[in-house]
Amino acid sequence: MRSEIKQKLLKFNTFRRIVQFLSFIFFSAMVFNLGSLPLLFPVLWTWGIEPNTVGDAFTALQFMLYNVVFPWLAIASFLIVGVLVGKSFCGWVCPFGFVQDLISFIKRKKMEISPRTHESMVYVKYAVLGITLFVSVTFSVSKLMGSSRGYESALGIFAKAPFTALSPAETLFATLPKMILGLRNSVLEVPFLEVLSGIADVPLLFWFQLAIMVAVLVFSAYVPRGWCKYFCPHGAIMAILNKFSFLGLRRDLVKCAKGECRLCVEACPMNVRILDLPWEKFSDMECIYCMKCVDVCPNKAIKLKYP
Repeated sequence: MRSEIKQKLLKFNTFRRIVQFLSFIFFSAMVFNLGSLPLLFPVLWTWGIEPNTVGDAFTALQFMLYNVVFPWLAIASFLIVGVLVGKSFCGWVCPFGFVQDLISFIKRKKMEISPRTHESMVYVKYAVLGITLFVSVTFSVSKLMGSSRGYESALGIFAKAPFTALSPAETLFATLPKMILGLRNSVLEVPFLEVLSGIADVPLLFWFQLAIMVAVLVFSAYVPRGWCKYFCPHGAIMAILNKFSFLGLRRDLVKCAKGECRLCVEACPMNVRILDLPWEKFSDMECIYCMKCVDVCPNKAIKLKYP
């Protein structure tokens, strides 16, 4: 019994969950009371809560383009993290990834996505990235040329940060808590009927944001890391950089029982075809280095490789 507990504690995923939890606290800074720091990370977070220790690089990129400032810091964040540690921030640091991992415990039997459907759906996140960049860049150019008034009026709330306006992370970590806090204060200060009237006056955009967030979280309960695999623009950028990362995994051909065992492939939440990749070093575009394949391998055939 003691040896089994020790083996579980020594697994990578036990340590990963601790890192995810501590990262979540650090991002929110509610415990440390650190205030704002000049840090940008390529993870899905929010700019809508205070105190906010660090910012999410993709939202910063949108803000900078809106203000007609070249997004050096945001691009540097993606490049530095991508080259040094690949997509590992998605698996170890991202707060919304942590939420998805927690939700995945709700439903043990997962939905099976066929390989063909999976291969098609992974490109959706690149479409989300492309649309966001198109809107942000074209608005920045129009603002630079002094003809942005009509464009900004047409875009409305989407002018400043097209993706972040509908981001499930923004809704979960900022918009929804603010709404709940506002309702609580209203209940204490005004009659209940007036509170109900106030709920009826909530903008339609909020209900649309809430619907997207709920759909994403429910989807993540059925499909592990469903948002990361198919819809996250951060994941799209980091997937490209993952091909050039120093970090990778290595599969020992002597220890690997490829013909008899597919536990590593079955355990992978990102549907990486581990057994079809080069054994010397592989850094698949979708791999988030969650290390589940390493933990589940009975022969310890998979190990980290750096560089």
